[in-house]
Amino acid sequence: MKRVVITGLGAITPLGNTVEEFWKNIIDGKSGASEITKFDTSKFKTKFACEVKDFNPEIYMDRKEIKKYDLFTQYAIASSEQAIADSGLDFSAMNQEERSEIGVIWASGYGGISTFEQQLSEFNSGDGTPHFNPYFIPKIIIDIAAGVISIRHRLHGPNYATVSACASSNTAIISAFDTIRLGKAKVMIAGGSEAAITPSSIGGFNASQALSKNNENPEKASKPFDKDRDGFVAGEGAGALILEDYEHAIARGAKIYAEMIGGGMAADAYHLTGTPPDGYGAYLGIKNALKEANIEPSAIDYVNAHATSTPQGDLSELTAIHTIFGNLPVSISATKSMTGHLLGAAGAIESIITILSVKNDIIPATINTENFDPSISQDLNIVLGKSIPKKVNYAVNNTFGFGGHTATTIFKKHD
Repeated sequence: MKRVVITGLGAITPLGNTVEEFWKNIIDGKSGASEITKFDTSKFKTKFACEVKDFNPEIYMDRKEIKKYDLFTQYAIASSEQAIADSGLDFSAMNQEERSEIGVIWASGYGGISTFEQQLSEFNSGDGTPHFNPYFIPKIIIDIAAGVISIRHRLHGPNYATVSACASSNTAIISAFDTIRLGKAKVMIAGGSEAAITPSSIGGFNASQALSKNNENPEKASKPFDKDRDGFVAGEGAGALILEDYEHAIARGAKIYAEMIGGGMAADAYHLTGTPPDGYGAYLGIKNALKEANIEPSAIDYVNAHATSTPQGDLSELTAIHTIFGNLPVSISATKSMTGHLLGAAGAIESIITILSVKNDIIPATINTENFDPSISQDLNIVLGKSIPKKVNYAVNNTFGFGGHTATTIFKKHD
Protein backbone atom coordinates (compact mmCIF):
# COMPACT_ATOMS: atom_id res chain seq x y z
CA MET A 1 0.00 0.00 0.00
CA LYS A 2 1.13 3.52 -0.80
CA ARG A 3 1.69 6.08 1.96
CA VAL A 4 -0.45 9.21 1.80
CA VAL A 5 0.48 12.71 2.95
CA ILE A 6 -1.31 16.06 3.09
CA THR A 7 0.47 18.73 1.03
CA GLY A 8 -2.11 21.52 0.65
CA LEU A 9 -5.00 23.11 2.56
CA GLY A 10 -7.72 25.61 1.71
CA ALA A 11 -10.62 27.04 3.70
CA ILE A 12 -13.66 29.30 3.39
CA THR A 13 -15.26 29.51 6.83
CA PRO A 14 -17.32 31.59 9.27
CA LEU A 15 -14.01 32.40 10.98
CA GLY A 16 -12.00 33.48 7.96
CA ASN A 17 -11.57 32.95 4.24
CA THR A 18 -7.99 31.68 4.36
CA VAL A 19 -6.45 28.85 6.34
CA GLU A 20 -4.19 31.28 8.21
CA GLU A 21 -7.02 33.54 9.36
CA PHE A 22 -9.25 30.58 10.17
CA TRP A 23 -6.58 28.80 12.24
CA LYS A 24 -5.70 31.95 14.19
CA ASN A 25 -9.34 32.50 15.15
CA ILE A 26 -9.72 28.83 16.16
CA ILE A 27 -6.68 29.03 18.43
CA ASP A 28 -7.94 32.34 19.84
CA GLY A 29 -11.29 30.71 20.68
CA LYS A 30 -13.55 32.99 18.63
CA SER A 31 -17.15 32.28 17.69
CA GLY A 32 -18.42 32.64 14.12
CA ALA A 33 -22.10 32.89 15.13
CA SER A 34 -24.19 35.98 14.45
CA GLU A 35 -27.62 37.04 13.20
CA ILE A 36 -28.58 35.55 9.83
CA THR A 37 -28.29 38.07 6.99
CA LYS A 38 -29.21 35.85 4.03
CA PHE A 39 -32.99 35.98 4.52
CA ASP A 40 -35.69 37.41 6.77
CA THR A 41 -35.83 35.30 9.95
CA SER A 42 -38.62 37.22 11.70
CA LYS A 43 -40.96 34.21 11.61
CA PHE A 44 -38.30 31.58 12.34
CA LYS A 45 -37.54 30.05 15.72
CA THR A 46 -33.78 30.31 15.10
CA LYS A 47 -32.48 33.64 13.82
CA PHE A 48 -28.72 33.10 13.82
CA ALA A 49 -26.04 30.94 12.23
CA CYS A 50 -22.33 30.83 11.41
CA GLU A 51 -22.30 32.56 8.04
CA VAL A 52 -19.24 33.09 5.84
CA LYS A 53 -18.39 36.80 5.90
CA ASP A 54 -16.92 39.02 3.16
CA PHE A 55 -16.60 36.23 0.58
CA ASN A 56 -15.57 37.61 -2.81
CA PRO A 57 -15.90 34.97 -5.55
CA GLU A 58 -14.31 37.30 -8.11
CA ILE A 59 -10.94 36.52 -6.53
CA TYR A 60 -11.28 33.01 -7.94
CA MET A 61 -13.55 33.25 -11.02
CA ASP A 62 -14.96 35.76 -13.47
CA ARG A 63 -18.53 37.06 -13.38
CA LYS A 64 -19.72 34.74 -16.14
CA GLU A 65 -18.55 31.75 -14.15
CA ILE A 66 -20.17 33.04 -10.95
CA LYS A 67 -23.56 33.08 -12.68
CA LYS A 68 -23.16 29.40 -13.59
CA TYR A 69 -22.45 28.17 -10.06
CA ASP A 70 -24.43 27.89 -6.85
CA LEU A 71 -22.72 29.28 -3.77
CA PHE A 72 -21.69 25.79 -2.59
CA THR A 73 -19.71 25.34 -5.82
CA GLN A 74 -18.20 28.81 -5.51
CA TYR A 75 -16.99 27.87 -2.02
CA ALA A 76 -15.58 24.61 -3.44
CA ILE A 77 -13.67 26.44 -6.17
CA ALA A 78 -12.26 29.01 -3.75
CA SER A 79 -11.06 26.51 -1.14
CA SER A 80 -9.64 24.09 -3.73
CA GLU A 81 -7.75 26.91 -5.50
CA GLN A 82 -6.21 27.85 -2.15
CA ALA A 83 -5.19 24.25 -1.47
CA ILE A 84 -3.69 23.78 -4.94
CA ALA A 85 -1.65 26.98 -4.59
CA ASP A 86 -0.56 25.94 -1.09
CA SER A 87 0.63 22.55 -2.37
CA GLY A 88 2.89 24.07 -5.02
CA LEU A 89 1.43 21.82 -7.72
CA ASP A 90 1.40 23.37 -11.20
CA PHE A 91 -1.14 21.50 -13.28
CA SER A 92 -0.55 23.75 -16.30
CA ALA A 93 3.00 22.43 -16.57
CA MET A 94 1.81 18.80 -16.66
CA ASN A 95 0.96 16.75 -19.71
CA GLN A 96 -2.33 14.92 -20.15
CA GLU A 97 -0.94 11.61 -18.89
CA GLU A 98 0.31 13.23 -15.69
CA ARG A 99 -3.05 14.94 -15.14
CA SER A 100 -4.79 11.57 -15.57
CA GLU A 101 -3.25 10.56 -12.23
CA ILE A 102 -4.85 13.47 -10.39
CA GLY A 103 -8.49 13.26 -9.26
CA VAL A 104 -11.17 15.02 -7.26
CA ILE A 105 -13.62 13.68 -4.68
CA TRP A 106 -15.87 16.42 -3.32
CA ALA A 107 -18.71 16.25 -0.81
CA SER A 108 -21.84 18.15 0.10
CA GLY A 109 -24.93 17.29 2.05
CA TYR A 110 -27.29 19.75 0.38
CA GLY A 111 -25.67 20.83 -2.89
CA GLY A 112 -27.35 23.79 -4.57
CA ILE A 113 -30.26 24.20 -2.20
CA SER A 114 -30.35 28.00 -2.42
CA THR A 115 -30.65 27.80 -6.22
CA PHE A 116 -33.40 25.20 -5.89
CA GLU A 117 -35.37 27.37 -3.46
CA GLN A 118 -34.98 30.49 -5.56
CA GLN A 119 -36.01 28.83 -8.85
CA LEU A 120 -38.98 27.03 -7.31
CA SER A 121 -40.15 30.24 -5.64
CA GLU A 122 -40.05 32.08 -8.96
CA PHE A 123 -42.00 29.27 -10.64
CA ASN A 124 -44.67 29.16 -7.92
CA SER A 125 -45.12 32.93 -7.94
CA GLY A 126 -45.56 33.09 -11.72
CA ASP A 127 -48.29 31.91 -14.06
CA GLY A 128 -47.12 28.31 -14.09
CA THR A 129 -45.00 28.68 -17.20
CA PRO A 130 -41.59 27.06 -16.55
CA HIS A 131 -38.91 29.70 -17.02
CA PHE A 132 -36.03 27.88 -15.37
CA ASN A 133 -32.43 29.00 -15.64
CA PRO A 134 -30.57 26.85 -18.21
CA TYR A 135 -27.96 26.22 -15.53
CA PHE A 136 -30.58 25.14 -12.98
CA ILE A 137 -29.72 21.42 -12.98
CA PRO A 138 -25.92 21.84 -13.08
CA LYS A 139 -26.18 24.38 -10.26
CA ILE A 140 -28.06 22.09 -7.87
CA ILE A 141 -26.52 18.62 -8.35
CA ILE A 142 -24.02 17.65 -5.68
CA ASP A 143 -21.40 16.13 -7.99
CA ILE A 144 -20.98 19.34 -9.98
CA ALA A 145 -18.37 20.80 -7.59
CA ALA A 146 -16.02 17.87 -8.22
CA GLY A 147 -16.68 18.17 -11.94
CA VAL A 148 -16.00 21.92 -12.03
CA ILE A 149 -12.72 21.58 -10.11
CA SER A 150 -11.50 18.94 -12.58
CA ILE A 151 -12.65 20.97 -15.62
CA ARG A 152 -10.81 24.08 -14.43
CA HIS A 153 -7.52 22.16 -14.28
CA ARG A 154 -8.16 19.41 -16.87
CA LEU A 155 -7.71 16.68 -14.26
CA HIS A 156 -8.64 13.26 -15.70
CA GLY A 157 -8.27 11.09 -12.58
CA PRO A 158 -11.10 9.61 -10.45
CA ASN A 159 -13.88 12.17 -10.07
CA TYR A 160 -17.08 11.92 -8.04
CA ALA A 161 -19.05 13.13 -5.03
CA THR A 162 -19.78 11.56 -1.67
CA VAL A 163 -23.00 12.12 0.26
CA SER A 164 -23.39 10.84 3.82
CA ALA A 165 -25.03 13.87 5.43
CA CYS A 166 -22.71 15.46 7.99
CA ALA A 167 -20.09 12.72 7.46
CA SER A 168 -19.88 13.52 3.74
CA SER A 169 -16.51 15.27 3.53
CA ASN A 170 -14.75 12.88 5.89
CA THR A 171 -16.06 10.12 3.62
CA ALA A 172 -14.60 12.00 0.64
CA ILE A 173 -11.22 12.26 2.36
CA ILE A 174 -11.22 8.55 3.22
CA SER A 175 -12.16 7.70 -0.38
CA ALA A 176 -9.33 9.87 -1.71
CA PHE A 177 -6.94 8.26 0.79
CA ASP A 178 -7.94 4.78 -0.40
CA THR A 179 -7.61 5.78 -4.07
CA ILE A 180 -3.98 6.80 -3.58
CA ARG A 181 -3.12 3.87 -1.31
CA LEU A 182 -4.33 1.46 -4.01
CA GLY A 183 -2.20 3.17 -6.65
CA LYS A 184 -5.15 4.51 -8.66
CA ALA A 185 -3.96 8.13 -8.44
CA LYS A 186 -0.93 10.07 -7.28
CA VAL A 187 -2.73 13.22 -6.15
CA MET A 188 -6.34 13.76 -5.01
CA ILE A 189 -8.19 16.97 -4.20
CA ALA A 190 -10.75 16.15 -1.51
CA GLY A 191 -13.06 18.09 0.73
CA GLY A 192 -16.56 19.44 1.02
CA SER A 193 -18.64 22.57 0.77
CA GLU A 194 -22.02 23.68 2.06
CA ALA A 195 -24.16 26.77 1.56
CA ALA A 196 -27.34 25.73 3.32
CA ILE A 197 -28.24 28.73 5.46
CA THR A 198 -31.57 29.04 3.67
CA PRO A 199 -35.23 29.21 4.74
CA SER A 200 -35.97 25.54 4.05
CA SER A 201 -32.82 24.34 5.79
CA ILE A 202 -33.23 26.45 8.93
CA GLY A 203 -36.98 25.81 8.99
CA GLY A 204 -36.51 22.09 8.51
CA PHE A 205 -33.93 21.75 11.26
CA ASN A 206 -36.18 23.83 13.56
CA ALA A 207 -39.04 21.44 12.84
CA SER A 208 -36.85 18.49 13.85
CA GLN A 209 -35.82 20.27 17.09
CA ALA A 210 -32.16 20.08 16.08
CA LEU A 211 -31.15 23.77 16.15
CA SER A 212 -30.35 25.95 19.13
CA LYS A 213 -32.85 28.74 19.69
CA ASN A 214 -30.60 30.88 21.89
CA ASN A 215 -31.29 34.03 19.85
CA GLU A 216 -30.28 36.32 22.74
CA ASN A 217 -26.68 35.02 22.82
CA PRO A 218 -25.83 33.49 19.43
CA GLU A 219 -22.06 33.58 20.02
CA LYS A 220 -22.54 31.31 23.05
CA ALA A 221 -25.26 29.09 21.59
CA SER A 222 -22.97 26.27 20.44
CA LYS A 223 -21.89 24.77 23.74
CA PRO A 224 -21.01 21.09 23.48
CA PHE A 225 -20.98 19.11 26.73
CA ASP A 226 -22.85 21.86 28.60
CA LYS A 227 -25.86 20.65 30.58
CA ASP A 228 -27.93 23.48 29.07
CA ARG A 229 -27.06 22.81 25.41
CA ASP A 230 -30.16 22.96 23.21
CA GLY A 231 -29.02 22.07 19.70
CA PHE A 232 -26.47 22.86 17.03
CA VAL A 233 -25.71 26.12 15.24
CA ALA A 234 -25.84 25.91 11.43
CA GLY A 235 -22.68 26.87 9.56
CA GLU A 236 -21.49 27.16 5.98
CA GLY A 237 -18.24 27.15 4.04
CA ALA A 238 -15.72 24.75 2.56
CA GLY A 239 -12.52 22.89 3.30
CA ALA A 240 -10.08 21.42 0.77
CA LEU A 241 -7.16 19.02 1.22
CA ILE A 242 -4.49 17.90 -1.24
CA LEU A 243 -3.71 14.24 -0.58
CA GLU A 244 -0.60 12.94 -2.28
CA ASP A 245 1.39 9.77 -2.73
CA TYR A 246 4.31 10.08 -0.30
CA GLU A 247 6.99 9.23 -2.87
CA HIS A 248 5.49 11.67 -5.38
CA ALA A 249 5.49 14.43 -2.75
CA ILE A 250 9.08 13.75 -1.69
CA ALA A 251 10.28 13.63 -5.29
CA ARG A 252 9.00 17.14 -5.98
CA GLY A 253 10.15 18.53 -2.62
CA ALA A 254 6.64 19.24 -1.37
CA LYS A 255 5.80 20.77 2.00
CA ILE A 256 4.08 18.07 4.09
CA TYR A 257 1.59 18.96 6.81
CA ALA A 258 0.92 15.43 8.09
CA GLU A 259 0.49 11.84 7.02
CA MET A 260 -2.94 10.23 6.85
CA ILE A 261 -2.75 6.69 8.17
CA GLY A 262 -6.31 5.49 8.71
CA GLY A 263 -9.95 5.92 7.84
CA GLY A 264 -12.81 4.03 9.44
CA MET A 265 -16.47 3.97 8.42
CA ALA A 266 -19.49 2.27 9.97
CA ALA A 267 -23.21 2.69 10.65
CA ASP A 268 -25.30 3.25 13.76
CA ALA A 269 -28.14 1.25 12.16
CA TYR A 270 -30.35 2.81 14.79
CA HIS A 271 -32.52 5.83 13.86
CA LEU A 272 -33.12 8.41 11.11
CA THR A 273 -31.63 11.29 13.08
CA GLY A 274 -30.80 10.03 16.56
CA THR A 275 -27.68 8.29 17.84
CA PRO A 276 -27.61 5.15 20.01
CA PRO A 277 -26.87 5.64 23.73
CA ASP A 278 -23.97 3.18 23.55
CA GLY A 279 -22.41 5.00 20.56
CA TYR A 280 -21.75 1.69 18.83
CA GLY A 281 -21.51 3.12 15.28
CA ALA A 282 -19.05 5.77 16.40
CA TYR A 283 -17.11 3.14 18.35
CA LEU A 284 -16.82 0.97 15.22
CA GLY A 285 -15.66 3.89 13.08
CA ILE A 286 -12.87 4.79 15.51
CA LYS A 287 -11.95 1.13 16.01
CA ASN A 288 -11.76 0.51 12.25
CA ALA A 289 -9.60 3.60 11.73
CA LEU A 290 -7.19 2.50 14.47
CA LYS A 291 -7.01 -1.00 12.97
CA GLU A 292 -6.18 0.36 9.53
CA ALA A 293 -3.58 2.73 11.01
CA ASN A 294 -2.10 -0.24 12.90
CA ILE A 295 -1.80 1.69 16.15
CA GLU A 296 -3.15 1.22 19.66
CA PRO A 297 -5.56 3.68 21.31
CA SER A 298 -2.71 4.74 23.61
CA ALA A 299 -0.93 6.34 20.62
CA ILE A 300 -3.66 8.94 20.10
CA ASP A 301 -2.99 12.37 21.57
CA TYR A 302 -6.06 14.30 20.39
CA VAL A 303 -9.64 13.67 19.27
CA ASN A 304 -11.54 16.38 17.40
CA ALA A 305 -15.04 15.34 18.41
CA HIS A 306 -18.07 15.61 16.14
CA ALA A 307 -19.91 17.03 19.17
CA THR A 308 -22.60 19.27 17.71
CA SER A 309 -24.08 20.49 21.01
CA THR A 310 -27.15 18.25 20.86
CA PRO A 311 -28.09 16.55 24.15
CA GLN A 312 -28.24 13.00 22.77
CA GLY A 313 -25.43 13.19 20.20
CA ASP A 314 -22.72 14.52 22.52
CA LEU A 315 -23.30 11.79 25.09
CA SER A 316 -23.42 9.02 22.48
CA GLU A 317 -20.07 10.04 21.00
CA LEU A 318 -18.37 10.47 24.36
CA THR A 319 -19.57 7.00 25.37
CA ALA A 320 -17.87 5.61 22.26
CA ILE A 321 -14.69 7.59 22.95
CA HIS A 322 -14.61 6.37 26.55
CA THR A 323 -15.14 2.78 25.41
CA ILE A 324 -12.12 3.04 23.10
CA PHE A 325 -9.75 5.17 25.20
CA GLY A 326 -10.87 4.55 28.78
CA ASN A 327 -8.69 6.54 31.19
CA LEU A 328 -5.94 7.27 28.65
CA PRO A 329 -4.78 10.92 28.62
CA VAL A 330 -6.16 11.71 25.16
CA SER A 331 -7.28 15.34 24.78
CA ILE A 332 -10.76 15.98 23.37
CA SER A 333 -12.29 19.16 22.01
CA ALA A 334 -15.32 20.25 20.02
CA THR A 335 -14.44 22.98 17.53
CA LYS A 336 -18.05 23.29 16.33
CA SER A 337 -18.40 25.48 19.40
CA MET A 338 -16.60 28.07 17.25
CA THR A 339 -17.41 27.22 13.63
CA GLY A 340 -20.95 25.98 14.05
CA HIS A 341 -21.91 22.83 12.17
CA LEU A 342 -20.86 23.02 8.51
CA LEU A 343 -22.94 19.92 7.73
CA GLY A 344 -21.44 18.21 4.64
CA ALA A 345 -18.31 20.39 4.90
CA ALA A 346 -17.73 19.70 8.61
CA GLY A 347 -15.38 16.76 8.11
CA ALA A 348 -13.07 18.70 5.80
CA ILE A 349 -12.91 21.81 7.98
CA GLU A 350 -12.33 19.74 11.12
CA SER A 351 -9.71 17.63 9.33
CA ILE A 352 -7.83 20.86 8.62
CA ILE A 353 -8.04 21.76 12.31
CA THR A 354 -6.85 18.27 13.27
CA ILE A 355 -3.97 18.36 10.80
CA LEU A 356 -2.82 21.78 12.03
CA SER A 357 -3.07 20.55 15.60
CA VAL A 358 -0.68 17.74 14.68
CA LYS A 359 1.68 20.07 12.83
CA ASN A 360 1.72 22.82 15.46
CA ASP A 361 1.40 20.79 18.69
CA ILE A 362 -1.61 22.62 20.04
CA ILE A 363 -5.10 21.51 21.09
CA PRO A 364 -7.93 23.91 20.19
CA ALA A 365 -10.42 24.47 22.97
CA THR A 366 -14.13 23.87 23.34
CA ILE A 367 -15.63 27.30 24.03
CA ASN A 368 -18.94 28.27 25.69
CA THR A 369 -19.14 25.23 28.00
CA GLU A 370 -19.82 26.85 31.34
CA ASN A 371 -21.96 24.25 33.15
CA PHE A 372 -20.35 20.91 32.41
CA ASP A 373 -22.91 18.12 32.02
CA PRO A 374 -22.59 15.98 35.20
CA SER A 375 -23.68 12.87 33.28
CA ILE A 376 -20.43 12.97 31.26
CA SER A 377 -17.62 10.82 32.63
CA GLN A 378 -15.07 12.79 34.61
CA ASP A 379 -12.36 10.49 33.25
CA LEU A 380 -12.47 12.24 29.88
CA ASN A 381 -9.84 14.94 29.26
CA ILE A 382 -11.99 17.60 27.55
CA VAL A 383 -10.18 20.85 26.77
CA LEU A 384 -12.38 23.79 27.76
CA GLY A 385 -12.00 27.55 27.49
CA LYS A 386 -8.53 28.02 26.02
CA SER A 387 -6.26 26.19 23.59
CA ILE A 388 -3.38 24.31 25.20
CA PRO A 389 0.10 23.36 23.98
CA LYS A 390 0.64 19.61 23.76
CA LYS A 391 2.81 17.28 21.71
CA VAL A 392 0.46 15.76 19.12
CA ASN A 393 1.87 12.82 17.18
CA TYR A 394 -1.44 11.17 16.30
CA ALA A 395 -4.92 12.73 16.09
CA VAL A 396 -8.44 11.55 15.31
CA ASN A 397 -11.27 13.42 13.60
CA ASN A 398 -14.85 12.13 14.04
CA THR A 399 -17.87 12.90 11.87
CA PHE A 400 -21.39 11.47 11.97
CA GLY A 401 -24.45 12.05 9.82
CA PHE A 402 -28.24 11.65 9.79
CA GLY A 403 -28.98 8.12 8.68
CA GLY A 404 -26.38 6.72 11.07
CA HIS A 405 -23.26 7.29 8.94
CA THR A 406 -19.96 7.43 10.84
CA ALA A 407 -16.54 8.33 9.44
CA THR A 408 -13.26 8.71 11.34
CA THR A 409 -9.86 9.80 10.04
CA ILE A 410 -6.43 9.56 11.69
CA PHE A 411 -3.47 11.84 10.96
CA LYS A 412 0.15 11.37 12.02
CA LYS A 413 2.97 13.88 12.49
CA HIS A 414 5.43 13.86 9.59
CA ASP A 415 9.08 13.92 10.61
